[in-house]
Amino acid sequence: MSTVAVCDTEPVAIEGLKTLLGSTEGLRVVAAENSILDAMDAVRDLSPSIVVLDKAFGSHAVLDFLRMLRSLPARTAAVVWGNSFTDAEALRLIQAGSSGVIRKSAPLDMLVRCLRTVAAGSSWTEEDSHALDRENGMRPRSSLSARELQVMELVERGMKNRDIATTLGIRTGTVKIHLKHIFEKTGIRGRYGLALSGLREKGLLTAPGLESHKNGNAILEA
Repeated sequence: MSTVAVCDTEPVAIEGLKTLLGSTEGLRVVAAENSILDAMDAVRDLSPSIVVLDKAFGSHAVLDFLRMLRSLPARTAAVVWGNSFTDAEALRLIQAGSSGVIRKSAPLDMLVRCLRTVAAGSSWTEEDSHALDRENGMRPRSSLSARELQVMELVERGMKNRDIATTLGIRTGTVKIHLKHIFEKTGIRGRYGLALSGLREKGLLTAPGLESHKNGNAILEA
């Protein structure tokens, strides 16, 4: 049984999650707080398997919470959820130590899969459920040219096209062409997908191994 602590700014969201998990096998809510300080105390006292944290508390508070989790002797995985996320926000949260990032508008079965995946020790993003399947369809980086590998590495660092162009001494339009070729050769779609792929290549993010499909909308500019 995986235990869950919930911390949300909205009482109705807390009650909804408690109701959902109350009827979900293998997951049990052991704390429900609407104060981030109370949630910290609950995590310290109860050491739940997962804490679900509302992004609406603000980026500084959420990042402080994630830092606090890393300092604890018992591991509690964090899932940050919110009404919306930009790719940059989601990536920043993953890099800060969140094991999952998901929208509150996600289907209920996706939320449950997210929590179960995180409880099992893997990471989750909605990109995982839609676009990343490491064993089926993802083509190797060995097909990339030296310049394409450079561009990919800089995208994985979070750099924008104009900054990549300046760093490499090329035109912004040339960066877009390289990105187009990278997406075509690797099967990855979008800058967020490239960044997540880079984290996985470095062993900083574990893939959940879910069945997935490709997102056909390549994002060439951030």
